[in-house]
Amino acid sequence: MPDDVIFDIMKKSDCREAALIEKDIFKKAAWSEQDFEDTLDLSYAFYVTAKRSGRLLGICGLRNLGGDGYISNVSVIANERGKGIAFGMLKYLMEYTAKVGVEAYTLEVRSKNRAARALYTKLGFEDEGIRKDFYDDPRDDAVLMWKRKGNI
Repeated sequence: MPDDVIFDIMKKSDCREAALIEKDIFKKAAWSEQDFEDTLDLSYAFYVTAKRSGRLLGICGLRNLGGDGYISNVSVIANERGKGIAFGMLKYLMEYTAKVGVEAYTLEVRSKNRAARALYTKLGFEDEGIRKDFYDDPRDDAVLMWKRKGNI
């Protein structure tokens, strides 16, 4: 993980920039500024940021669904990918949410996204299923991955 990157809890003041990052990455499926603001109001939602010198580099979040942390967003700006930022955000998020009762973590990832799948595997996630044709533009299957209790 980069030494000059600060990981912290996401604030509403981060929502505009977070939405711009998402739009750049996910285009049509991107969350809006309002989506982020609404989500931060949920008592069971936890989001973190990665910043360098006050500049938002990435966001990562989950919803605590009865002790299962459903990871809904992992976004890092293009020129900062592959530098350990997503790893750092996920590690920070999982350590933080384990303290508030999250015991296992799950997510969906595009089957063809080898870099993301390798990252999640490095963090202890395992493939547990497939959702056929889950993603559009381009069409792709989703791999369901879990990091179970005792593997955190």
